Amino acid sequence: MAGPTSTVRARPTAAKQAADAADVPAKGDARKAASNWGRSWDIGILTVVGCYFLLAFCPVLVTFFWLSCTSFQCSIVAPVEYVLANDFQALVANHFPKPTLFGFQLYFGWLLFQAVLYTFLPGKIGYGQTTPAGHTLPYVVNGLLAWIVTHALFIAGAFYFNLFDGSIIADNWGALLIAANCYGYFLTFFSYAKAYIFPSHPEDRKISNSFVYNLFMGIEFNPRFGKYFDFKLFHNGRPGIVAWTLINLSFAAAQYKQIGYVTNSMALLNFLHIVYVLDFFYNEDWYLRTIDIAHDHFGFYLAWGDTVWLPYMYTLQSHFLLRNTINLTWAEFSIVFAIGMIGYYIFRTVNNQKDLVRSTDGKCLIWGKPARVIRTEFTTTNGDVHRSLLLTSGYWGVSRHFNYVGDLLMSLAMCLTCGVGYILPYFYIVYMTILLVQRIERDHLRCKGKYGKYWDMYCTQVPYKLIPYVF
Repeated sequence: MAGPTSTVRARPTAAKQAADAADVPAKGDARKAASNWGRSWDIGILTVVGCYFLLAFCPVLVTFFWLSCTSFQCSIVAPVEYVLANDFQALVANHFPKPTLFGFQLYFGWLLFQAVLYTFLPGKIGYGQTTPAGHTLPYVVNGLLAWIVTHALFIAGAFYFNLFDGSIIADNWGALLIAANCYGYFLTFFSYAKAYIFPSHPEDRKISNSFVYNLFMGIEFNPRFGKYFDFKLFHNGRPGIVAWTLINLSFAAAQYKQIGYVTNSMALLNFLHIVYVLDFFYNEDWYLRTIDIAHDHFGFYLAWGDTVWLPYMYTLQSHFLLRNTINLTWAEFSIVFAIGMIGYYIFRTVNNQKDLVRSTDGKCLIWGKPARVIRTEFTTTNGDVHRSLLLTSGYWGVSRHFNYVGDLLMSLAMCLTCGVGYILPYFYIVYMTILLVQRIERDHLRCKGKYGKYWDMYCTQVPYKLIPYVF
């Protein structure tokens, strides 16, 4: 969910050092500037230390949250008290997740099934933004159909034919965590090796002077098998986001089995997540032009993040509600529902304005008035000059990322379904705030590199990054 982007099939790669004095930079300078678009080449010591820290800390945090919910009703203090009263070895022996053969079979069977759907289900061909080397890559956009097929088969198999228990995911959540970590680490190192041995687009690679940064942030821009099997789109959309609502459904089934009914808080959480996920897949072509696809390289950040962090940390609320029965009053339910729907309305209408301007080349009305745009030029490393639009009216004139306001309101509503008695469910809104603020800063650097002086003009006209008069 990035900021202003180029028109569909425009080729928006960057001239990072485009001179303000020239409308179109010299070809040699433009190629050098475009090669700097994306993640950094030169890495400082703090960045290296940060990568080491995140590589070590993130898997520990996911495991800690899992055992906190599984064994201590989602208390973040109780595990520490347990260690102090016993010892860490006892915590590991009695409460850490343990691998099972069935857990590995279930996870890798799921992964294979999603790969088959991704490969063979029909879908329209969408196109991402042009890479710094000038590639405009095709994608098979069939995520919505994959989501429908997956959930239809799960619901039919679990609740109609009784082939397996609907709580099968929740019942094996610890074993699946082990399997997902194994795959996430394998994918990280495989992608690292692939970038050197058989890269999909060698000219789009970025190899810094730091091994750990290359491993964490990735070297290849769009690693693929063949023409269409894209690592980024598959792992984020299929084992990541398709799984999101399936996991919630399984936790709801586990709650029903445990207490005999599904709480209104669990039902509301499932609804809010379904709205967000269905919007993602309905607009999957739009996702091809967001920061994940258009900016990030594929390393631990996306490989492990999509396969472990996303399915485990984005579903914390449903795990919490299984361990803690929360029945919202109808007033509380209505308030949380309203916050979530207002957030979704903002999120969707903000992005719709940008899509409208993109599809009409700026010849449209925004809030009843002709759209105000800045028409830009930038150059890719192959020397081609491209044109794009920066929208400066409507929501995009209020702030550069007003869509993130909607994101944050929806995230807050998801946390509020858990009541206010525990800290752990609110990790998600804290994390999303940090993530989106960091994305705003990364997007600023990317857009400044891509648009040069035009981005400076945009920032002058739209000075606020997120919330007017605040940030």
